[in-house]
Amino acid sequence: MVTSIDGRLHPSRFTASPDGTRRDWSEQYEKVHASLQANAWLVGRVTMAEMSRTGPHAPSGPWKVERPIHVAKTDAATFAVALDPSGKLHFQGAKLSGDHVIVLVGRDTPDSHLAELAADGVSYIVSAGTEFDIPSLLDVLAREFGIRHLVVEGGAKTNGAFLAAQVVDELRVLVAPALDGAQQVQGIVDYRTGLAGLVRMQFKSAGLLDHGVVQLAYAVLPPDA
Repeated sequence: MVTSIDGRLHPSRFTASPDGTRRDWSEQYEKVHASLQANAWLVGRVTMAEMSRTGPHAPSGPWKVERPIHVAKTDAATFAVALDPSGKLHFQGAKLSGDHVIVLVGRDTPDSHLAELAADGVSYIVSAGTEFDIPSLLDVLAREFGIRHLVVEGGAKTNGAFLAAQVVDELRVLVAPALDGAQQVQGIVDYRTGLAGLVRMQFKSAGLLDHGVVQLAYAVLPPDA
């Protein structure tokens, strides 16, 4: 995640710096992303909606859809995964930034929406319960799509959910030379009443990137390690 010095989430709110611009800091983020050499990245609904930017376009019914999983493409090398419990995301095609799209949707997602995803060439997995069982969903992603290295990239609630599920092995934070400073502004991790007692953090490394960005890396450990 890219954050301000005061731990806030949205670069659009950051103060200016002679070291660089928001675009420069975003470029540092993309370089770190590429260096991780993962075969999939995952974001929450709000973050993905900022990238997909299209409206509903379900095909005419009646709909015949596959549950709980629809694999639209079996030979993709890289994947863009979205958490969308309410079934509100829409796509213009099967890829984002060259990566095949997989959507993890809630149990009550209507057939019309699943039919829309399938028609767009998008793969999906329907949750078995009222809430996402993140470890089980990761097992399905590994088994059905060959995803072995997944980078979770926000937003804050998604980061919190994955940390609480104890499936994260490393946290990387890119601190930009900027402040937000506003009250009641979301940070980079948000989880219900907090993560105390659920995970432990162990420092791994720190390094200076270009444009004043500091990269911090932490091992994420279970609470009883």
